[in-house]
Amino acid sequence: MKTLGTHNYYVYILTNKIKTVLYTGVTNDLKNRLYWHKNPEAIEKSFTSKYKCFYLIYFEHFGDIDTAIAREKQIKGWTRQKKENLIKEFNPDWKFLNEEIE
Repeated sequence: MKTLGTHNYYVYILTNKIKTVLYTGVTNDLKNRLYWHKNPEAIEKSFTSKYKCFYLIYFEHFGDIDTAIAREKQIKGWTRQKKENLIKEFNPDWKFLNEEIE
């Protein structure tokens, strides 16, 4: 049984500097997660490190982890075009939002 309370979960999309790669993830601490994407451990071989996906261009907030994970899986299953449409609705200029996260 789940307890009621205030929780913060985020589904987010990162891109590289020239906006050719998209990465979708889920986290409960978006600011900290952005830091670790940009500053991985020295031996890290993650997708975001390999393709330099450090730039936040989209996010959604959820109060329930199961809902957030379901949404992440849904977005990951989409075509590139459908993801681009989602990003454009939220962030028409694909502005990097990293500095706007508190």
